[in-house]
Amino acid sequence: MTLKMSKGSSVLQGAFLLADKLCQPSSLSSLQKADWSRVGRPVLEALREICGLDELGGRPSPSAGVWMKNLVCAVWLKALSGETGEDVEAAWRENPFFPLQNGLPEVNRVVLLEVVKSMAAAPIFARLLLSLPQSQTCTELERLVQHVRSSPTREDDVRLFLEVWWELWKGREEQKDGTEDDTETMFATQFARLLCKSSSLSPQAAKRLKLDASDLPASPPTADVLHVLLHALKDLKDHISTAELCLQALSIALDALYTAFLIDRAAVLPTKEKMLLLSKVVGIRENEEKLSPELIQEAQRDVRASHTPSPFQPSRMKLAEALTIVTELSLFWQNSGLLNVCDGSKPSYSAFKFEQSVQRVLAALQEAPETTTETDDQDSEKNVLRGFLESLAFPATESTAELNMKVTTTIITHRLEDYQNFALLFASEKSWAAHDALWTDCLEKNQAAFQQLDALIQLSAALVGKLHGEDADVTRCRKLMKVVADIFSSLSLKDKNGALAAMLRLSCRGFFGCSVPSAVTEGFEQQLNMAFNCLIQGGGATMTTQGNLNTAVSLVARVAFQNPEATLRSCCHSAIFNKGAFSLMAKILQQLPGLRGHGGRKDEARGDEEAEQSADEGEDGPSGSALLCRCLQETIGTKSLSANEKEQLLEYLGLLMTPVEGGEEGRRQSFLTPQQVVNVFVLPNISAEGQSSVDVELSLRLLHAALSVDVQGPASCPHWVLDCSPFPLLYVLAQLQNQTLRCWEEPPEGVARWSMDTRELLVSVLTSLGGAVGAEVAAAPSRWSRALFWLYNKTGQLDWTVRFHLKPVWGEHFKNEVPSSLLTVCDLPEQEWLGSDLPQYGQGTGLLAWMECCSASDSLRSTMLSRLSLDQRRPDHVGMFSKGLLVALTQTLPWCSVSQWTRLQGVLRELIASGRLHVPFSLEYVDYLPLLDLRSFSCDLRLSVLLLRVLQLLCGSSCSHWLSADGWSHVGRLYALAVREVMNSVRAKLPLPSSAALNVSASTPPKTPASRDSDPSCSPIKAPEASKDLQRAGGSPVTSKESHMEEEVEGFPSQEVLFVLSQLFCHVQHIQVMMPGGQSEPLFLSSLEILSHYEAVMAAFPRSSSPLESDNTRHFFSTITDNLQDHDMKAVLRQKIAQLVSSAA
Repeated sequence: MTLKMSKGSSVLQGAFLLADKLCQPSSLSSLQKADWSRVGRPVLEALREICGLDELGGRPSPSAGVWMKNLVCAVWLKALSGETGEDVEAAWRENPFFPLQNGLPEVNRVVLLEVVKSMAAAPIFARLLLSLPQSQTCTELERLVQHVRSSPTREDDVRLFLEVWWELWKGREEQKDGTEDDTETMFATQFARLLCKSSSLSPQAAKRLKLDASDLPASPPTADVLHVLLHALKDLKDHISTAELCLQALSIALDALYTAFLIDRAAVLPTKEKMLLLSKVVGIRENEEKLSPELIQEAQRDVRASHTPSPFQPSRMKLAEALTIVTELSLFWQNSGLLNVCDGSKPSYSAFKFEQSVQRVLAALQEAPETTTETDDQDSEKNVLRGFLESLAFPATESTAELNMKVTTTIITHRLEDYQNFALLFASEKSWAAHDALWTDCLEKNQAAFQQLDALIQLSAALVGKLHGEDADVTRCRKLMKVVADIFSSLSLKDKNGALAAMLRLSCRGFFGCSVPSAVTEGFEQQLNMAFNCLIQGGGATMTTQGNLNTAVSLVARVAFQNPEATLRSCCHSAIFNKGAFSLMAKILQQLPGLRGHGGRKDEARGDEEAEQSADEGEDGPSGSALLCRCLQETIGTKSLSANEKEQLLEYLGLLMTPVEGGEEGRRQSFLTPQQVVNVFVLPNISAEGQSSVDVELSLRLLHAALSVDVQGPASCPHWVLDCSPFPLLYVLAQLQNQTLRCWEEPPEGVARWSMDTRELLVSVLTSLGGAVGAEVAAAPSRWSRALFWLYNKTGQLDWTVRFHLKPVWGEHFKNEVPSSLLTVCDLPEQEWLGSDLPQYGQGTGLLAWMECCSASDSLRSTMLSRLSLDQRRPDHVGMFSKGLLVALTQTLPWCSVSQWTRLQGVLRELIASGRLHVPFSLEYVDYLPLLDLRSFSCDLRLSVLLLRVLQLLCGSSCSHWLSADGWSHVGRLYALAVREVMNSVRAKLPLPSSAALNVSASTPPKTPASRDSDPSCSPIKAPEASKDLQRAGGSPVTSKESHMEEEVEGFPSQEVLFVLSQLFCHVQHIQVMMPGGQSEPLFLSSLEILSHYEAVMAAFPRSSSPLESDNTRHFFSTITDNLQDHDMKAVLRQKIAQLVSSAA
């Protein structure tokens, strides 16, 4: 890049030519220092005109600074080219300063240094020196010293020397964009080129010398900048006659000593200390220069240079020599009376800097340990210097709070060095907030500077103080709240969570923790309502994309920062009362763990003694401390929840308990812990004395959800259920289980009626909770012994089967206590089983107890089957057992849950298959003995007959009064479930071709009557619709392959399956007619399913039934169906039977 000529360049060149004429008969190339005042005026006037300065020495504008730098570079290179004899032909091609430099007359270094001194361009000169190798820097400094010492030596010469020295120590100013200054780079390149020229090197070598730092000549051992400068100052001591210059010189010398020898790394000043230092500098210099960013920036550079190791580490000079020189200078100027710094009420800037330098050196000398390598002279010099510095007294320098604030604001506004830490300081100085206008203005204009977590926390605390003040300015407070909220919104998600946690520590209501002006409160409520309306109306549960979720999280986080409690209350309300919103609300809160509050595990372990005591006294479990739990409690306590709202509450809490990524140290964490949910929503609401089962059922479902959460904690950490009064909770659950055992009986007064679904849920919860507590008991049995005995004794008042569900808790600590009658039918070991005389279980009730044990659990079922006492070689024993089992099954069936009934079906099948249970099969529904092989269907038929006999007993006059209408509906569902199992067994023995199913479904299915007692588990199987091609064909899809299929079906038991299905249909119809009301929809649907499968078998195997047999079957089925009382059901079944016969004809 080459400098372009301009009008200013021509003016400068003319001024130098005029100055050269004024030198005649000599020239500027041989100018003496004393002659500059005579010939330099044209140059200075031209500079004043070009740079637009009223007087040289003032602070130049950026454009003026560029002019000065270019001129110094051109004059310096011109003087150097005269010394080295530069080739003009090469210079115009390689030297970017050639246009300006070539128009100048020949000059020497006197011209250069006098121009620098007159222009107050010491900073520019020093920066150019810093771009040179250190050896050349030393050489140029020696020439500067030589010029300063040459006659006449004035104070402005000494001042130039000191300014260059200190500018070197400040180092090069960084460009705003982080790049190097092009002018300085070009100057260093040309300087190296000229030096290489003088050393007889080619220009290419000169370029290589600059471009490749490794090619630069190494600095010789004598290239010690500090050595040059200190010795020069020693030589110039007699030319310093004013206290101001003396203090400046000593300050620079002390700082050079400190940074070169007494520190090895930069000292980091606290921001407040740095601010006070800068404020004092500004306050001292207010008379000379107004507060400006440039003034503060210069002061910051001074501070940095004074606390950073010197860029010129000494290689020749030793500490002892430096101490000697500084001590001699100090004592010399003290004896000259130049160190009377106490004179005057206000210190000068030089005096202040000297004071700071003295304090730093004194502290370093006191802290520096004395080593054995120190000489006596060095130690003596240290003591002398220390004594001298301690003897000095300085006037006090203070700064006002207003000035401190102005300086800080200027640094923040103009993004000066360390402005972010100053922003944090600004936010933390609560007294500054009293300056409303300036404080608010700084925040509004510099929001980006405060976008850091610590600053936001401090601003929030200051804003809370303003809001709660007596004379709060509503307009200003609302404006500040918006500014603070905007700063919060710009933070990262991690910092947002940190800010939310900090706000919760400050107040759970954020800015509204105390009395706040109503106008401010109303404004926030509008903002809160608008935020949640946007979420709900903008998609609610459908906001599934990550971008939409991030937007929703930011929206909620912003209002939550201002008032966490109100925001969480709105979250809970939306999650429960807005359909489908629970998922979005949970996802949002999972992204904002800062709102979790401070609830957690208790510090103290709840031992067995505490458990027993709390159970005896009837204490509730500890309440959760999370803010969300409290908001949820308030939300659901305001109104009675509908079934859908309860489902949403369950889903909401289930999602919040689910651990997600992003916790501390990369761990998975949940927004709510299971123990919080149990302690807050389960323990206070679950009780065996409750009047309503609704709240208890909801509590059970919440407990089940909590126990289902996969909490992965450290192996040494006890299970969270230990924080939830586990033994009293187990006892309450056992009491509830005891109440559900006779669910069809009229409950005692004050006891709720339970459903079978609740009973199933109770068993599941007892199993899960018992397993978790049992594992902890097994790990430390001695610790829990008293609690175990307490629980075992308490459950002795309940039904004996309840204890089986608590077996995982106490393991082998207690025997299985059962009715004594059970031991008469089972061979059970005395080490594990103990008989008890129970009033309800007298003689002959052993099989009843045995059946109840079989239904309790899979493990008990296996034990009962393997330990059954039955001599199969004695027919009378088998007959008595079969009759007794029939009676026991009749007594057990109505009170079985679905899972228990499934177990009992397995028991019955195993007993039938093993020959222990004798079920005679009578042909009461056929007129003749069919010539079929029914051995493979023996178990299915016998089981169906057994269930028929059981239902006959149950529907008889002696038992029909046992059950309520709900009880009979439940029996119908259980029997339909058994029929479904038999159907599945039959289907497995004769799989149907897929085309047969298509053929059956081609006809329109009959219309089902309106549901009155429907159970989705008993709904009939629907065959897929036939294809349009088959419907257009108007016939069976298997017609073309009929002969082939008839050959294949010879080996299939199709006739046997039809016979079994007909018997099963008759059994179902028989039972439906017997049952009170005769309107059991599950049995009706089972009948339809049997007929559909019957039709499918006939379609798949046409030869399995002749037309006459089909006609008889239709007539027989219709006759059976005529006994039904419900006309709608009867009509549907007749229609289905008619289709059945016609499809087979």
